[in-house]
Amino acid sequence: MSNIYATSTNPLWAWWRERAITTVEHDAIVQRIAGEAGWSSRYAFMVVIAAGISILGLLLPSSAVLIGAMLISPLMMPIIGLGFSLATFDFYEMRRAGLALAAGSLIAILLSAIFVSLSPLQTVTNEIAIRTQPNLFDLLVAVLSSLAGSYALIRGRGETVVGVAIAIALMPPLAVVGFGLAMKNWTIAGGAFLLFMTNFVAIALTAAFMARLYGFGSHLSPAHTRLQSILVIVGMTALAVPLALTLRQIAWETLAQRQIRDAIQRQFPSTARISDLETDFRSHPMKVVATVFTAEYTTDADKKVRESLDERLRRDLDVNIDQVRVGTGNAETAQVAAAQARDRAQALNRSASLAADRLALVAGVTREDVTVDQGNRRATAVAKPMAGAGLDLYRELERRATIDIPDWTLALIPPPAPLPAISFSGDEPDEAGTRNLDLAGWAGRRQALTIVVAGRNGRAEAVRDALVLRQVPADRLVIESAANTDVRLSWRLPE
Repeated sequence: MSNIYATSTNPLWAWWRERAITTVEHDAIVQRIAGEAGWSSRYAFMVVIAAGISILGLLLPSSAVLIGAMLISPLMMPIIGLGFSLATFDFYEMRRAGLALAAGSLIAILLSAIFVSLSPLQTVTNEIAIRTQPNLFDLLVAVLSSLAGSYALIRGRGETVVGVAIAIALMPPLAVVGFGLAMKNWTIAGGAFLLFMTNFVAIALTAAFMARLYGFGSHLSPAHTRLQSILVIVGMTALAVPLALTLRQIAWETLAQRQIRDAIQRQFPSTARISDLETDFRSHPMKVVATVFTAEYTTDADKKVRESLDERLRRDLDVNIDQVRVGTGNAETAQVAAAQARDRAQALNRSASLAADRLALVAGVTREDVTVDQGNRRATAVAKPMAGAGLDLYRELERRATIDIPDWTLALIPPPAPLPAISFSGDEPDEAGTRNLDLAGWAGRRQALTIVVAGRNGRAEAVRDALVLRQVPADRLVIESAANTDVRLSWRLPE
């Protein structure tokens, strides 16, 4: 944003001013934006409706429902208002639009969090997961969409705003933030908030650029123009750097996939064909599963491919190549066997990836922190401590993560939060004591710490035996005599 207003002798600028700027009704546009960018009862109502539709679309999940929330898009005008007030340095309108945006965002987040807390559907769906890892492409989409939206507002082409609202999607990320807060999962909440901030900053700064381009703020001095330029550059850079790192990872994975395919092909005759290739870049070691149709069987193909890729990728690899011989027997049988092998490998990889992603989200850790054992269909992760969370919350998170992932065991290892007391009715644990035994048994199976069982003679032994029946190793249960009416359980932390 150079000081183009001071260069009226520039032929290009004179042409632009005559053909574009002079045809814009600046006062009418500013009044329209000011009327729709501030707080009002209508705005509050639309925020509530859009947030409700968004969280329902995320939990179901339903793309059609989410598109309905995007079409309402009540937060768009306050952000556009911020951009135009930045272009004109109208601090009063900037404050009005900023307050409306902050209040609307807070309402959307809180409403979504309350709804999720009360809802029986609390699964991390794909619609939620895809909004937790923004990259540079999301920033580019926001910039281009904001260019279109700002142009539509300035030139009076309102039909364009509908497509822009769907492309930018401001409300669903805020609903995901509310979901993450309700589940006390800061990975989900933080990733979705970054996506919202990406859209917000890109829209506001791009709108400011378009406003200046079309003659808004022509009264400003060169110092004001330089300040605006600095704000645009700093804002975009602050977002672009972390998002570019994510995009860099995507580019590396694309190159690595091509190198893996070439390395496999080199181990077989030129007539061999790779019918299927899947790579799990997030697992450790990185898993490569392929099916190759070949007339000649290659000995130690897995090892040879792994060795050829070690130096190029500099990653530990787990290579599994299924070789299907063709041209030497029943072709139909070979094709059936290949299809079955491919289907099994694809299904196993998909379920492993889903299990790892789901467990990482509920544990509040990255995918790399999840240990996946495909052979035994088991995924394990150590949960990040959450303030005020008890063992019952961690067990519930594990249960929710397992929904819709059949034949897999997802183990969420909780921090050593306080164990529940076991209450008795006579010589047997009462109803509450039995529930607490189940919870303590779950925690004992997950944590590799010794559990101290403190209580009266007889009761302490009964609790120990009950925990053993719940598959807690007996060598990790220590009895201590105590005069408690209830049996108290506690972790024995290593010294």
